[in-house]
Amino acid sequence: MGNEGFYQEFEVFSQRTDTSPLQYQFSLLAPNRELALVMAQENFMRREPVADIWIVKRSDIRKLAPEEKQSLQRLDNKDYRTTKGYGYLKKKWRHYEQEMLDEKEILSWGGMKKGD
Repeated sequence: MGNEGFYQEFEVFSQRTDTSPLQYQFSLLAPNRELALVMAQENFMRREPVADIWIVKRSDIRKLAPEEKQSLQRLDNKDYRTTKGYGYLKKKWRHYEQEMLDEKEILSWGGMKKGD
């Protein structure tokens, strides 16, 4: 067949509003970017309103190679950066509040002793 290199693969992304994030929608085959955009618009005009459509040639998308993905792993344990690293604070704070607000402590603020 003489048409083997004629069509290119494109990935279609859309935004529902100007402030919403881009969402992946589908792939399509088209001879060029302009026709890919027309085909994507035709598809969306029948389905849902959108604020913007992005067409990206699949060959222009680069993903990380397996050896590059290793750079995404954490180098050490930094639980303090996540909320689970602070799980003990609720218990510690409750203990602190109970110690601080006992009856003796409150009466001492006014210079009074229990039974006065």
